[in-house]
Amino acid sequence: MRVAPLVKIDDSQRETLTQWTRSRSLPARQVERAKVILLAADGKTDLEIAGSLRMTNKNAARWRKRFLTLGLAGLEKDAPRPGRKPAIATERKLELIQKTTQSKPAIATHWSTRTMAAEMGVSEATVRRIWHANGLKPHLVETFKVSNDKLFAEKLDIIVGLYLNPPEHAIVLCVDEKSQIQALDRTQPGLPLKKGRGATMTHDYKRNGTATLFAALNTLDGTVIGMCQERHRHQEWLKFLRAIDQVTPADKELHLIADNYATHKHPKVQRWLKRHPRFHMYFTPTSASWLNMVERFFRDLTENQLRRGIFRDVEDLIMAIENYIDRHNESPKPFIWTAKANDILEKVKRARKALNNAQSV
Repeated sequence: MRVAPLVKIDDSQRETLTQWTRSRSLPARQVERAKVILLAADGKTDLEIAGSLRMTNKNAARWRKRFLTLGLAGLEKDAPRPGRKPAIATERKLELIQKTTQSKPAIATHWSTRTMAAEMGVSEATVRRIWHANGLKPHLVETFKVSNDKLFAEKLDIIVGLYLNPPEHAIVLCVDEKSQIQALDRTQPGLPLKKGRGATMTHDYKRNGTATLFAALNTLDGTVIGMCQERHRHQEWLKFLRAIDQVTPADKELHLIADNYATHKHPKVQRWLKRHPRFHMYFTPTSASWLNMVERFFRDLTENQLRRGIFRDVEDLIMAIENYIDRHNESPKPFIWTAKANDILEKVKRARKALNNAQSV
């Protein structure tokens, strides 16, 4: 007859095990294991412990042996289990990832779960699971443009400095124009939103002219100065600068951030700026209009007002834009710039290095 090994515990271990048995926050399995060891220390056999705690003899013997081998630590966690055998070997996973990132199918620009599954001889679910685990999204393409401006660092430092530490007794304005905004009308009336069906809109449209929005975003309070005009030449730009001059406090210096569009640097514009010394112009680096915070306002305007709007003529379009700006200015919220100049510069350096490596391959 096999005799279970004797369990001996000291006072400290008994106190700990007793606390575990009374705990309401520990897992039930750990509480049960503590009871097994206390009974075993009192000289109970595995059969008696199993009857007392309503478990199998095998379980009682297992935790007795685990405690004798590992002590209290052996009762806290389950032993690692082998688990189910992977459906696809590691080498095949690496091959699938390599194919996804470094090759293309014969008749497509990118892999889909179906084409990759057929290529590798696995299920779509397997492909989808591996792509998800490795952050692969072949169906998505993100656009980018790395600036090659030789003075990128200097311009970046100045503009981010204006955002994070604006000068006292001055107003910082992000200015730009959103050109060629189309007044689009649909060829047929759409159906309204109702339960069980989204709103509908015809895929084709009628063009009823265009307008250009000149906008200046106050980085401090989020208010917007806007003006809609037919074109976006230097004449219209000068008209907008005069409007800014009129509606802003005369005792404030004005720091304007704009892109490198030729209209902003026209000789007549330069002469006007010299006659108005409170205007200070700062130009974003080439291919870096994302540094201008007014672009964020233009995005919101497009999403909230223009993309699904229906405009029967240009006047309709202009009224909608002006109404949006008025409502925005009733409760403006500034866009908070959080990125530091050094972080942006490091990211651009990494992008340039990656582009150079890609070109050399």
